Amino acid sequence: MSSIDLQLLNGFQRLQKQINQQIIGQPKLTERMLIALLADGHILVEGPPGLAKTKAIKTLAELIEGSFHRIQFTPDLLPSDITGTEIYRPETGVFEFQSGPIFHNLLLADEINRAPAKVQAALLEAMAEGQVSVGKRSLPMAALFMVMATQNPLEQEGTYPLPEAQLDRFMLHLNVDYPDADSELKILELVESEARTEEKLENALMTQEQLFQARREVLNLHVADSIKDYIVQLVIATRQAEQYSQELADWIDVGVSPRATIALSRCARAHAWLNGQEFVSPDNVQAVIHDVFRHRLLLNFEAQAQNLNADDITDKILELVPVA
Repeated sequence: MSSIDLQLLNGFQRLQKQINQQIIGQPKLTERMLIALLADGHILVEGPPGLAKTKAIKTLAELIEGSFHRIQFTPDLLPSDITGTEIYRPETGVFEFQSGPIFHNLLLADEINRAPAKVQAALLEAMAEGQVSVGKRSLPMAALFMVMATQNPLEQEGTYPLPEAQLDRFMLHLNVDYPDADSELKILELVESEARTEEKLENALMTQEQLFQARREVLNLHVADSIKDYIVQLVIATRQAEQYSQELADWIDVGVSPRATIALSRCARAHAWLNGQEFVSPDNVQAVIHDVFRHRLLLNFEAQAQNLNADDITDKILELVPVA
């Protein structure tokens, strides 16, 4: 069993605390961003406008070493607006590649469902394959590359919903909601205070080397065979639901993919590491399973007729699958 570098862990916990001081009332969002960062994955965030989704990743980018860019997805966007394009240089007589915003370390894809399929595919290739295809060339992404995409569930007119196969490229799908009254008051006070003082966050609080070291520790975290089996059984329950409950089988149309198994393991490791644990427990798996299954579990009309969603089905699966 590998031991945890406490200095490195304390650095990440300070990072989380500092983000929470700026992003009030959304502790789950900040934790899930760090989990995606530690697990080398991407995150899809869905919620009404004005919930600091953009500010959250921008704040994270200001506190770690790396470049940040925000892309506002619109129906008239072209793939080359994201990936870059070949520019002709008359003085040399050759074409030179001008890289696009996708070649930043942290990328905010704002309202990703407002761009057409070709643009979404260009982004998702970089997410899944770690490369961008431009003409006949394939250009690799940086070692640190994380996409946080947002969707607004309130307006569906003029949108292009992501196909289920492309949603699968996101490691986590998080739903965020409005903060409570106490948090709303703190937000008001924070915004007014920032307007008066204009204080800036300390830059490069976390280096990329520290992040990569943390990722190695997360991968080396001990996972017992019983926990691995528990993860697999949770996944299998979505595909062979009749083994656990006929009612469950009547609700599920398509179970989760093998990517869900990998994501569940990686996220459970990251969750355990962030909490200072030297091993993964069932509690860590249960803490992240809803965000891993939410966009991968497809329900049929019967489930929808009963007003059931993926979270309800995941709760049922947790009840039926015995804990390791």
